[in-house]
Amino acid sequence: MKGRSMKMNDIISVIVPAFNEEGNIAEFSRLFAEMMQKSAHKYELIFVDDGSTDGTYDRIIEEAQKHPHIKYKRHPYNIGLTEALQTGFSLSSGDIFVFYPADLQYLPEDIPALVAPIYSGAELVTGWKQGKYKKKLVSSIYNSLSRRIFRLKVHDLNSVKAFKADVIKDIFLRRDWHRYLVVLAVDKGHKIEEVKIPLYERRWGKSKFSVWRIPIGVLDMIAVKAQLSLLKKPLIFFGLGGSIFFALGFLIGLVALYFRFILNEGFRPLLYLVMLLAGVGLGFFILGFLSEGLAALKEELGAIRKKLDNIEQSLKK
Repeated sequence: MKGRSMKMNDIISVIVPAFNEEGNIAEFSRLFAEMMQKSAHKYELIFVDDGSTDGTYDRIIEEAQKHPHIKYKRHPYNIGLTEALQTGFSLSSGDIFVFYPADLQYLPEDIPALVAPIYSGAELVTGWKQGKYKKKLVSSIYNSLSRRIFRLKVHDLNSVKAFKADVIKDIFLRRDWHRYLVVLAVDKGHKIEEVKIPLYERRWGKSKFSVWRIPIGVLDMIAVKAQLSLLKKPLIFFGLGGSIFFALGFLIGLVALYFRFILNEGFRPLLYLVMLLAGVGLGFFILGFLSEGLAALKEELGAIRKKLDNIEQSLKK
């Protein structure tokens, strides 16, 4: 999926979701301003307060009053990182989006290095954490499984990212699917690259990681895989299952006929089993046809959404 080439004067929108990060906002803004002074690119900083219960939103307003390059919006309650990013996308005027957390475990000084490959032809760049962190074991297992399931070469799916704004137009992010932005972009044919980015100890506040994210992440992984493979041509999947059940029913039917007409012994449970297998096989085919209709509808809605996004972008300009 090719888009236009990036130019040095393109605006880079850095989207920073924040949830109870009161003590990090001012320092992040200061470091971001320092990075801007040293960089040849144009930037805007977009804070999205995702329903914080501390003074995060007040700190964001204070920093926005100091720095004209800061935009912001607040969610009335915590609705999740994916939704916060979507809000950031809607506020952005840039041609390149950067996702960066507010916890200062990634420093703004590394943003230019993350963005650089886009000017050389990449369409999405994902960071590869370099440093010690508490969730390393969980992250390693998750990324290892992801590489095998999705056949990706990148080392880290759940890190900072930079990507062309056009990438978002091609994909649909469900709740918590920000983790699979790379996977979804690859599926649409976008060129992906990886950059090593230093990871630092958290200076203020607590990690938002919870053990409940592990099973949720695994289930999301299965859902994404199904969306990208089985459900793209569902009739093949369900039709194969239905054919297997029909074949088993046919074979058992032959056995039932053998008992009835050769051995002169009727065995009614075999007849019931044949009826059951035939019914299940028919059910699979019906599911396949229904799923094909839903898949076609999904593709059509995706095309409509993309056209609406293009119209929205043209109106903004």
